[in-house]
Amino acid sequence: MPVVDNAAELAALCERVAREPRVAIDTEFHAERSYSARLMVVQLAFEDGVAIVDPKAVPDLSPLVAALGETTVVGHALSSDLKIFADRYDAVPSRVFDTQVAASFLGYGMQISLADLVYDLRDVRLAKTQTVSDWSARPLSARQIEYLVDDVAHLLPMHDILIERLRDKGRYEWALEECAELGDVARYRVDERRAYMKIPGAIRMNRRELGILNELVKLRDRLARERDLPPKYILADDVVGGLATLRPKALEDLAQLRRLEAGLRRQLGPALLEAVARGEAIPEADLPERPRRPLGISRDTFAALMSVVVGKSPGRTGCRRGCSPAVGAGARGSRVAADARGAASRARALRLALGVAGHAARATFVRRRDARHRRLRGRRPQNTSVPWIHERIATMPPPRSAWATAPMPTTVSMRSNAPA
Repeated sequence: MPVVDNAAELAALCERVAREPRVAIDTEFHAERSYSARLMVVQLAFEDGVAIVDPKAVPDLSPLVAALGETTVVGHALSSDLKIFADRYDAVPSRVFDTQVAASFLGYGMQISLADLVYDLRDVRLAKTQTVSDWSARPLSARQIEYLVDDVAHLLPMHDILIERLRDKGRYEWALEECAELGDVARYRVDERRAYMKIPGAIRMNRRELGILNELVKLRDRLARERDLPPKYILADDVVGGLATLRPKALEDLAQLRRLEAGLRRQLGPALLEAVARGEAIPEADLPERPRRPLGISRDTFAALMSVVVGKSPGRTGCRRGCSPAVGAGARGSRVAADARGAASRARALRLALGVAGHAARATFVRRRDARHRRLRGRRPQNTSVPWIHERIATMPPPRSAWATAPMPTTVSMRSNAPA
């Protein structure tokens, strides 16, 4: 398959993208050893074929990003792909359909893989042999090309299937609402004022320690950006958190952190002390507020979520056949909580509830089925004159490790013809 590797071919591709009503997209990138992800390959799928773009040969993909803004972009787990465009060009397509998000509204769980979803909707097994391939190598091998094509070839047919099933269940508009957030470039901008909250243990710190932590995180981020390295390569999260609680005043104090090696103390010690001093100098009124401790998912919370599924979906007033009576009772008991939510909150609650319930039910079913399978595989038939035992064991399919490929339980199902 020809690869787009020059400006003229890219311009022709962009013209076609802008004319198409929808385009499927996927990217391959390396993010392990750099501050920002390094884009290596872009795959685009149309109704009649696939195009592969080589960003190493054509570094400026801003025309392609602009063309994608003229059509509907279909992809799977799109946030990581779109973040690359947002970081590089400060723009993302506005009309987005994420098949992973859409599938979660049908009960497939919150993070079903592309391979599992393709198998369930298209009955096709993807050969994921190049998942950890070196995408920076050129030329791309035949197996790499095949992998790239497979990653986008099924997205548009799945788009049609998912839309039909979502409409059947009255959830299409909710899925679109959730996908629309992926098309907002502000979603991908890092709020430096709140970046410190990603450090483990920040929720337990007092306001002064949070102020110091904020200065340390900003210092680490600046150094990582200058050196084009992941922030954790500059200082590990636990070291940054330890510095904020230690509040060192002199270089000798840094030796109390065993994870802060002597070389790092010599190299970064003065800068770290300056950051701590800046945090100590923040006026009390300007210190960050302590965040509220997040609540766990209690029984009442889960019941409120389930009430959205069985009691507040459009066109439904109660639990359909196949739902657990306990779930139905819990839903009716928390109907008031569901009524208080707006449309967006109900959509997210529905997605979460379907994901939690569907994933748990399917995982339990798969564990029991695989255990039974292992018992039958290991059983030796005592009576060799009974042929059906041999036949049953010989024809039994191998166990599947992925929960999404398992047969459906009777109470909670991922398929469109099952109660939800």
